Amino acid sequence: MKIINPATEAVIKEVAEDNAASIQGKFETAKAAQKVWAKVPLKERIACIAKFNELMLANADMIASDLSSEVGKPLGQAKGEINGGLGRSQFFVENSEKYLAEEWMVSEGATREKITYEPLGVIANISAWNYPILVGFNVFIPALIGGNAVLYKPSEFSTLTGLNMAEMLWKAGIPKDVFQVVIGAKDAGETLLNLPLDGYFFTGSYATGKYIAERVAGKLVPVGLELGGKDPMYVSEDVDVKATAASGVEGAFYNNGQSCCAVERIYVQEKIYDEYVAAYVEEAKLMKIGDPTEEETFLGSLTRPQQIAVLEEQVKDAVDKGASLLLGGKRSDKPGYYFEPTVLSNVNHSMKVMMDESFGPIIGIQKVKDDAEAIELMLDTPYGLTSSVFTNDETRALGLMQQLNSGTVYWNCCDRVSPNIPWSGRGNSGLGSTLSHAGIRTFVQPKSYHLRG
Repeated sequence: MKIINPATEAVIKEVAEDNAASIQGKFETAKAAQKVWAKVPLKERIACIAKFNELMLANADMIASDLSSEVGKPLGQAKGEINGGLGRSQFFVENSEKYLAEEWMVSEGATREKITYEPLGVIANISAWNYPILVGFNVFIPALIGGNAVLYKPSEFSTLTGLNMAEMLWKAGIPKDVFQVVIGAKDAGETLLNLPLDGYFFTGSYATGKYIAERVAGKLVPVGLELGGKDPMYVSEDVDVKATAASGVEGAFYNNGQSCCAVERIYVQEKIYDEYVAAYVEEAKLMKIGDPTEEETFLGSLTRPQQIAVLEEQVKDAVDKGASLLLGGKRSDKPGYYFEPTVLSNVNHSMKVMMDESFGPIIGIQKVKDDAEAIELMLDTPYGLTSSVFTNDETRALGLMQQLNSGTVYWNCCDRVSPNIPWSGRGNSGLGSTLSHAGIRTFVQPKSYHLRG
């Protein structure tokens, strides 16, 4: 399998791809190894992850370089992803023992009752390329701490990063047989779906997530899906316009807009609409697009060349239906998969840019007359990942946030994830939770004890 640098279209490396037979062998090995791993004391499993954190930090420059080269992410953002991932991993190190300890519910009397937490068994982690470290950590770290074996399939677009993380895990004391890396694209994923695994955890698109859920439904095993979004942002009339425009630009264009929780549509109160749009365009013009290895680059290349056609179609559809193209709107005139930062105004919900996931550096900004119209439009989506509200009035913000059908809501911030609270989606944005105490317990199953005697 060829690993291609999307910023130059050059082949970086070729790696051996797994086939059905090799994946079957990895499953059999993991199945046997999991029983041994589950007997390792919890403190020792946690200690391995603590050592893994140290190794990731010590090798951060190398890992960031590979990540940047294979997905087109600016080098500074690649380093930021490593640091963010280590924050999540440290949360699991510090909190897993508390949330996986046995719990006595009734400790006295004729019948005592307690809960223990046991691993699921052997799970599949079919991961994503946009934040391969962050979304990988969400799954395989709590899964390993919980005593599971993992068949980890990094995206074919972030294979080197996946192999780097595996190497650090193995050096940290996680047995190779317990953490098996499956290399490949669609066929490798299909083979995993055919195996009698004890759980499936996927990060990616709604269409693929739905397909996975349907394919494995008959197995009656846990399925976790971190899927996409069409995340809205509402700007009320009482904000600092320039500062809020800057927040909206970063929320929409960080990581080239290739974030599940990126801001993908903005609604602005009519009293400040023109002022906000002008400030937004000026802020967006400041973003440097170019070589991901250069320090001042904010927008690198898109990871997948196919996405350029999606973005071009959204721009054409919007302009044909009356939108104003204020910035960008086309592929950059340079080698690699570059697309100019794109801003559209005078948009509405008849346009694809306001309804379909974009996953690129493009934003539509729509005028609304009041809070009620903003809420109505924000709810007009099958997705439910994140929603953000910008206003100086906390009471007003909380009232609006309570009406939003999203797994995460933000006041005066956006595009943010914390290990302390659950990460979950509603509707087409997914099933289940990662992060927080909920994400620790996602990868174990409770056993209830009734003790009399």
